[in-house]
Amino acid sequence: MRVRKAVFPAAGLGTRFLPATKAQPKEMLPLVDKPIIQYGVEEALAAGCDQIIIVTGRGKQAIEDHFDHSYELEKMLEERKKTDLLAIVRQISDMIHVAYVRQKEALGLGHAVLTARELVGDEPFAVLLADDVIDAPVPCLKQMMEVFRETQCSVIATQVVEGAAISSYGVIAAKPVDGKFSGRLYEITDLVEKPRQQDAPSKNAIIGRYILTPRIFEALESTALGSGGELQLTDAMRQLLKREKIYGFLFEGKRHDTGDKLGFLKATVEFALKRPDLGKDLREWLKSLPL
Repeated sequence: MRVRKAVFPAAGLGTRFLPATKAQPKEMLPLVDKPIIQYGVEEALAAGCDQIIIVTGRGKQAIEDHFDHSYELEKMLEERKKTDLLAIVRQISDMIHVAYVRQKEALGLGHAVLTARELVGDEPFAVLLADDVIDAPVPCLKQMMEVFRETQCSVIATQVVEGAAISSYGVIAAKPVDGKFSGRLYEITDLVEKPRQQDAPSKNAIIGRYILTPRIFEALESTALGSGGELQLTDAMRQLLKREKIYGFLFEGKRHDTGDKLGFLKATVEFALKRPDLGKDLREWLKSLPL
């Protein structure tokens, strides 16, 4: 089976970034000069997905506009001979086929994934949370595709999280798969959503990248509402685990939590420092600050 479709849950209200997100989606906040969600879309494309499904809600029109043609802007850039900017703008609208589905109620990540069922159909698919921007030489989802090709089972990205912060994540209990993927592959035996630190089965937290088989939809339908009165994807995967294997993959790369203010600021600085047009001057300016 090949993974062709990638689902982006993007119906959240982004309350942690108010007032900036009062009138614009949090997914459209820029890291340097590119919206957060575009990093995830480019990662999905690099991994071989050719169909993008974005789960939206009220006030998310800007996402649709971003990935659509902007005829007035393109015409203006063409008339002014700004060919470099024109190429950038057209690349965004030409890069992908996008479908949108509306999540009418804020009932959690699991509900957002279930909302995409008709567009996904009966095939494996990826889920990417735009807040998790992962900087890696080989895109995180592409690494996971290699695991899926070999196992033909659901794969979850994981990361070691130390201390009390583990309580903010879904957490896996798992056993290493010897000799596979440089010791980074684990067969999952259980999953827990946001456990207390003392109850966490491991330090391996679930990060916002998933490859799921279509049987997850049956599991979601039969899963009761969980933490926060929401339909939790972690709870549904726990049901799925009773029917088929699920693997955890400790990806290579650096994850930036751009859904957190400090994480967003750190990501902005790190991405800017890597830019040939900005890095040198920004580095010199940072050195001049009275830190």
